Amino acid sequence: MSEKKRPAGGPPPGGPGGGNMMMLGEKPKDFKATFRRLLRYLRPRRTALVGVFLAAILSTVFMIAGPKIMGTAITELFEGTYAKFQGVPGAAIDFTKIGQILLWLAGLYIISSLFNYLQQYLMSGIAQKTVYDLREDVNLKLERLPLKYYDGRPNGETLSRVTNDIDTIGSTLQQSVTSFITSIVTIVGILIMMLTISPLLTLISLVSLPVSIFAIRPILKRSQKYFADQQRTLGQLNGHVEEMYTGHSVVKAFGHERKAVEQFDSVNEKLYEAGRKAQFISGIIMPMMMFIGNISYVLISIVGGILVTQRAISIGDIQAFITYTRQFTQPITQTANIANIVQSTVAAAERVFELLDEDEEIKEVTTHRLTQAEGAVVFEHVDFGYGTDLLIEDMNIDVAPGQTVAIVGPTGAGKTTMINLLMRFYELNGGTIRIDGIDTREMSREDLRTTFGMVLQDTWLFSGTIRDNLAYGKSGATEEEIIAAAKTAHADHFIRTLPDGYDTVLNEEASNISQGQKQLLTIARAVLADPPIMILDEATSSVDTRTEVFIQQAMRRLMEGRTSFVIAHRLSTIKDADLILVMNQGSVIEQGTHEELLEANGFYADLYNSQFSEKEVV
Repeated sequence: MSEKKRPAGGPPPGGPGGGNMMMLGEKPKDFKATFRRLLRYLRPRRTALVGVFLAAILSTVFMIAGPKIMGTAITELFEGTYAKFQGVPGAAIDFTKIGQILLWLAGLYIISSLFNYLQQYLMSGIAQKTVYDLREDVNLKLERLPLKYYDGRPNGETLSRVTNDIDTIGSTLQQSVTSFITSIVTIVGILIMMLTISPLLTLISLVSLPVSIFAIRPILKRSQKYFADQQRTLGQLNGHVEEMYTGHSVVKAFGHERKAVEQFDSVNEKLYEAGRKAQFISGIIMPMMMFIGNISYVLISIVGGILVTQRAISIGDIQAFITYTRQFTQPITQTANIANIVQSTVAAAERVFELLDEDEEIKEVTTHRLTQAEGAVVFEHVDFGYGTDLLIEDMNIDVAPGQTVAIVGPTGAGKTTMINLLMRFYELNGGTIRIDGIDTREMSREDLRTTFGMVLQDTWLFSGTIRDNLAYGKSGATEEEIIAAAKTAHADHFIRTLPDGYDTVLNEEASNISQGQKQLLTIARAVLADPPIMILDEATSSVDTRTEVFIQQAMRRLMEGRTSFVIAHRLSTIKDADLILVMNQGSVIEQGTHEELLEANGFYADLYNSQFSEKEVV
């Protein structure tokens, strides 16, 4: 809407390769404050969270008890077999007792699974409700943000915060919270069980942890560098592909295909090298940890075997201890991964909260209702600037109801800015704008904006049927009203030539109809809305001459009996305007009818003469 070109929306940050992004772990600027704020969204679900904690603890406790009970069954089996082998009178394997132990074990695992199901069920509800609340707050915030917010940021950046960042929060709540609780309980529980079996074997098992950390730390540092290179070159590749895709016609027109391919190959080669090194070096970590773990396993087996021969420990307990040793490293690794994920999640939450903290539109102070405007518009000493420097100074305009006002001037003169102020997309620095004598700041934005209808040079149609797109202009519009509006806009004929007529579905970019047809549909939508004041940006600059005639006829019908503001680039289209405002550098430097401005032989006359020959002027 502004005179400045809005930054193009790029792809969401990161692109493919999300797994590597997690390893990098984008860090938040203020972890504690953001984390506390995120917890406030969980506060209404405190009871459910307590249920999740209890279910996670009970599920883990029952699971941890499993190896110890299994060891009891193994001991029973071994002792019976050993006694029988030694020829002890009456010695036999007590299958009944073993069966009871296994049934008890199966019961524990079933109960553990039920509690695990319960915690996942509760946590999924908590996560989705929290994400729902976040999306609601963000959606309401987007409705309250001023136009300058959207003008100053890429569309892709805002979309990434609304979708990717909130999805990251939801995924972490769903998976990582329960995993973190389970991991902590598992570590503590396994450590207790290992100590009850054998403090000596526990010491041997724990020694492997600092050794593993010492061994993999330099590898982690080195791999981080290559992962950073991988993400940087991935961003370069994404940017290059996007540019080549969106501008493929320009690339072909200038014969730069080979240069584009060479640039792609160069960046792709760098990405390959960085990715290969990152994956290779990080791939060393797991084998090294397994090697150290296996050494620990061998030591435990040797020492455990000696203890068994000395009757200091049962063979079943050795089996249980080895199982616990295998299980012990997994929750530690999982906790480390979760800590990294939490960093990324809080960073994502921080980005969402930054959006929620953006300055909103000035709150309405509604003292007047504008039910049906007559169309009188007055600018009184209006000052405005996008920054500290004023673009418009002391603008004064008086438009009577039913007048057609044309706004002309060079690029950057302030034509579109004037329309933005009229619609109150931006707030004034000084002065007032009145409609039917009422200050626009004293009426609701809804009343103000429903007073206007807009047909812009850049058409906007959404994915859906033509009927739905036309009905967007008026809530509850009937079929007869839609068809009548289409006929007024000269759109009915071409709509009926389409295979499905008014039920033809437009795709996302509405590229399955021509530019001129899209413009006729937007005019028909404005006709259906039937506003008392019309704003018409030059709508014929990108269509052929025949279509331009149809659009001009439709626009003339649309302006009948209405106050109309027409932004004109082709001066031949506004000869019949009741008032022509000539703008330059934010000021109205001339105003009058076409003939009066030509007679004045000023700025307008120079503009007009630059478009037409002397013969046409005469």
